[in-house]
Amino acid sequence: MSADLLYEVRDGIATITFNRPQARNALTIEMYESLDRVVKQASSDATVRVLVLRGAGGKAFASGTEISEFLEYKSGADGIDYERRLDRVLDTLERCSKPVIAAICGACTGGGALIAAVSDLRIAARNARVGVPVARTLGNCLALSSIVRVASLMGLARTQAMVITARLLEAEEARAAGFLSEVVEDEAAMDARVAALARELAGHAPLTMSATKEQARRIKAAMLRDLSDDDLINKTYGSEDFRQGVRAFVEKRAAKWTGK
Repeated sequence: MSADLLYEVRDGIATITFNRPQARNALTIEMYESLDRVVKQASSDATVRVLVLRGAGGKAFASGTEISEFLEYKSGADGIDYERRLDRVLDTLERCSKPVIAAICGACTGGGALIAAVSDLRIAARNARVGVPVARTLGNCLALSSIVRVASLMGLARTQAMVITARLLEAEEARAAGFLSEVVEDEAAMDARVAALARELAGHAPLTMSATKEQARRIKAAMLRDLSDDDLINKTYGSEDFRQGVRAFVEKRAAKWTGK
């Protein structure tokens, strides 16, 4: 584990902190892999009753994947590999036997929004912004599994509209849509609410909570049976639009889409 992802356990509550505030806690591949390992550790640790995910710095939960890592992608196959890796990490979170709370301040976008979506509860400060703006930034697409995860909270129509418009939802709008569980005033209020909620859940029946989590996971898995999106991922990640979109993002300029 690197300093970019922190893990501590105190009084039965495990906390994972995305610790790249200088990059709005954008997640590197190494961080995704560390997250996968640490969640498995927390899930199997009998002393852990609740898992909390948060971002350092107060300005972002996690702003998605570190875009510069996409500069090395040469084909759509690279995109398929990436989406399958991300799906594996999200599946690990969904399979965690302990309740997972996402404590959200600021940007909760891209991969960060997907991590929040597979958490069991999402408590946000009023400065939270939620979305997956790839139609404006990179020109790739979400995996079907990710669409299902977000749609299980917001419904398919709202999820589709959020991705197509590339809008970031304000905190109250995201709560009304079903993405956020609760919205509180600021980071201090969020910390207090998350701490109280974690203590409450730590006293609940663990088998009831884990069974309910697994039931929800199985329902979402059933929605994906016999479906494949490799063709769509290959087309978007293998496109010139994606390659120049990544370059434009890294160079901090607007992308010029051609549909090719």
